[in-house]
Amino acid sequence: MRRGRESLSRSSRVDALRKVSYLGLPNCLRLSNGTVEVVVTTDVGPRVVRYGFVGSENVLGECPEASVRTEWGEWKPWGGHRLWTAPEASPRSYAPDNEAVAAEAESERGVRLTPPVERRAGVQKELTVTLDPSGGGVTLLHRVTNRGAWRIEAAAWALTIMRGGGEAVIPQEPYGPHPQSLLPSRPLVLWPYTDMSDSRLRFGPKLVRVRSDASAPEPQKLGVLNKQGWAAYVLGETLFVKRFGYEEGARYPDYGCNNEVFTAGSFMEVESLSGLRELEPGEAVEHVERWSLVGGFAAGDAEDDLDAAVRARLGPDGGAPGSLT
Repeated sequence: MRRGRESLSRSSRVDALRKVSYLGLPNCLRLSNGTVEVVVTTDVGPRVVRYGFVGSENVLGECPEASVRTEWGEWKPWGGHRLWTAPEASPRSYAPDNEAVAAEAESERGVRLTPPVERRAGVQKELTVTLDPSGGGVTLLHRVTNRGAWRIEAAAWALTIMRGGGEAVIPQEPYGPHPQSLLPSRPLVLWPYTDMSDSRLRFGPKLVRVRSDASAPEPQKLGVLNKQGWAAYVLGETLFVKRFGYEEGARYPDYGCNNEVFTAGSFMEVESLSGLRELEPGEAVEHVERWSLVGGFAAGDAEDDLDAAVRARLGPDGGAPGSLT
């Protein structure tokens, strides 16, 4: 048995951590506070494979049958939430993570997941997941450590696969009138396959919206520099919000993106990124997300109503990861 799993079995703080099977993975851990539950796996990853209200559907997407063949071997997305390094490259980004993950209890409702070093990529990933004592909040600490022999440049990249059928929401930067506002407020970044005329993309004065559509398999992706520090996903009457920091003056990947959305058919990914860091051997870059889940969310389709309803669920500062309600 791995050292991490032994530490879990010996810990007196893991009453809320229960071993379960999920997505055909037998060694998963369930964290619950009675309102929401989070399931992580120690079979592969690190991955968060479930997040939802107790007894309700998983708001995260599930795709255990999917796989990507690379020159380094088979990589499986599985679904849910994972940690990569940016900028994206193949095969480095798709380094197989199919080995067991060490798990250690950090608190009654927190667990740290540490996979083996990715020898070819020269990095080690680490994901700490902490569920709030009550309510729907979850804090995720992502850490990427340079385990190679020379300096590298990397950003921590947090990617969340959402259940299909919903719509991703990114806030626009605050309006400023001309001619008082003469300088740009953010980059909007497009990929070679991005089609701005695609009906899944909607650009309004307050929101950028990306809809998943099972009948539209063509990939679409866009990225922004999101100074507002949040992005959301609306799935029926459930609202998922992720919060993340913005660092003034930081150099972000992909022409300056800290927030990206990718969709293809029913597949939808809502992503956030840290700034790029030059890491000497042994140094690490960290990135924090705060998640929230709201039930009974019925804002309608009108942009003003949706914008107001989502913002009503944010903390008083409207942005910092630690203030999510």
